[in-house]
Amino acid sequence: MKKLWDISPLLSAATPPFPGDVAFSHTWTARIGPAGPVNLGVICMSPHVGAHADAPLHYADGAAAIGELDLTPYLGLCRVIHAVDCGPLVLSEHLAHAAPDLPPRVLVRTCERAPTAWSPDFSAFAPLTIAWLASLGVTLVGIDSQSVDPADSKTLPSHRQLREHGLRVLENLVLDAVPAGDYELIALPLKMAGADASPVRAILREL
Repeated sequence: MKKLWDISPLLSAATPPFPGDVAFSHTWTARIGPAGPVNLGVICMSPHVGAHADAPLHYADGAAAIGELDLTPYLGLCRVIHAVDCGPLVLSEHLAHAAPDLPPRVLVRTCERAPTAWSPDFSAFAPLTIAWLASLGVTLVGIDSQSVDPADSKTLPSHRQLREHGLRVLENLVLDAVPAGDYELIALPLKMAGADASPVRAILREL
């Protein structure tokens, strides 16, 4: 059997949301007992908590919602590139060593350990890096931080580059235990009408 790497963080009340987002919560509406044969629960959360796929609607009014997107970018050959401690922005020079013959999907590891509490001090993509990856045929980018743009950005230039070049994106991945190299990515978003993002159970499978 091929080895799997689960690159999704556990979702719980302790999972740090982006400031202003709704944290994960789970409550019971029914429990197994004399009144009923099953447990039933309700989940409440922002779709941006934990590992997730942004839809273009997240950063552009009138753009496609998550349920409208083609699933092809979220499934297939990908390359994990290590750029640990690269600083506030991932530049093309941090990725160039792994750039020849890039597959359509690129995931970037920027930290030694995935964060367990909110901090604005994470690495994001430089906008020119998104454009550079697109020029090499990349159709999906992923990162182990909370956003492809810095926490204090109001203009979201890297998100705008994603839209301009038609790239899809995964955020909040956990790449701590994943060696650099090539894998099969499986990270399908839910088919939700009108949603600006979706949680994913992102995994990597050895080739």
